Amino acid sequence: MFKIESAYIKRWITGLIIAPVLLLIILFGGEKLFAAVIITFIVGGVCEYNNMVFGKGFFIEKIESVIFAILIPLSVLLGGYQYTAAIIAFSILIGFILFIWSIKDSSFDFLSVPKLIFGIVYIPFLMSHFIALRMLDQGALWILFVLVLAFAGDIVALYAGRYFGKHKLVPLVSPGKTTEGMIGLVIGSTIASLIFGYFFLTGISLGHIAVMAFVGCIIGQLGDICESAIKRHYGLKDASSILPGHGGILDRLDCLIFIAPFVYYYRIYVIA
Repeated sequence: MFKIESAYIKRWITGLIIAPVLLLIILFGGEKLFAAVIITFIVGGVCEYNNMVFGKGFFIEKIESVIFAILIPLSVLLGGYQYTAAIIAFSILIGFILFIWSIKDSSFDFLSVPKLIFGIVYIPFLMSHFIALRMLDQGALWILFVLVLAFAGDIVALYAGRYFGKHKLVPLVSPGKTTEGMIGLVIGSTIASLIFGYFFLTGISLGHIAVMAFVGCIIGQLGDICESAIKRHYGLKDASSILPGHGGILDRLDCLIFIAPFVYYYRIYVIA
């Protein structure tokens, strides 16, 4: 029991250290500083992904993925959709070309190419939507909304699952997740998002807020499960141990990777 409590204490301490710094950056740091922070998270997440799926070796693939992990979010900040699409297209072309040039044995592993491409789209591209969201009108508030949506429900789910969880949600992928925890997630995310929206996103109807909260928390949970599937495939519990009590950067970004694009496109296409 002590080990479990110790892990929870570490989780809270890490959150209490990081949260105020992120809050200051979001509210007062401006778009460029915020983008720099997101790029740092993206590069860290890509490095964790590379360590999981490639292991030792594959130096070219790892370097290429880090380069595009920087270029893709920069294109969102400085260029726009066409620049981002161009960089993603060329990352795929370059990935194939460099792979062909690196073949030195008849029993080469072609899977390194789809692993590379998936990693580039999964982390840099999807996470870059945070930068796009920050550049919208009231962008800082929209970033905070995503964080409230993701982590308010996460906290409720954590304790609901711990004290009431009996029915496993996806035992083969994430044994710790329960149906009861998922219900707590939906309730916590929806209530917290509605409160935040009522006081801060005053120009947005609570109907829109409720839809984004309800759908967003489910999508975020699926993002969490998808990242767990990657770790499970490679026999890992956490992406790394860089964040005490939380695991790795990807273990904190997992739900955000899916939520940020959903909220961004809902904002620009549905709310407009």
